Amino acid sequence: MMVFVKLFWTFLKIGTFGFGGGYAMLSLIQDEVVVQNQWMTNKEFVDLVAISQTTPGPIGINSATYTGYKALENLGYNPYFCVLGSIIATLSLCLPSFIMILFISYYFVRFKANVYFASALQGIRPLSVSLIGIAAISLMNEENFTDVISPLIFVVTLLLAIKYRLHPILILGLAAVLGLLIY
Repeated sequence: MMVFVKLFWTFLKIGTFGFGGGYAMLSLIQDEVVVQNQWMTNKEFVDLVAISQTTPGPIGINSATYTGYKALENLGYNPYFCVLGSIIATLSLCLPSFIMILFISYYFVRFKANVYFASALQGIRPLSVSLIGIAAISLMNEENFTDVISPLIFVVTLLLAIKYRLHPILILGLAAVLGLLIY
């Protein structure tokens, strides 16, 4: 049962320090889940990211839910305990944000003109961008780029998103069709 406490504590930390949203949390989740606790392999983490991106909802919450289940499954727990692991991971990830939003919404009106508060927010913005960049770089590994075609699909879909501003769902569908045809 100690794994539930560890799962709670791990996702509470990620929820507390995961500024910048779900994508920025991915590097923190990967470090905690794959490196520190070894609840899953790097390949399983890459699958987690793919599933979390394609299912409805925020990627950070989807990742926590999937991780809570998969971690306990890999440890040999039955599915009921795995579902409990999903619930614990998801709630503990959301708890810090919920408390912070309550606090901020209550005091925001008082502090929005405060120079220190505005300066702190200005400093957090670049941090968020860097955390997203770290998550993107950490996913550029041999599990995602298995052959010479994988980087080509990456470049083409990136170009379609940036230059032609195609909708992400359309790009996802195109990449899936390419995967079916090529692999």
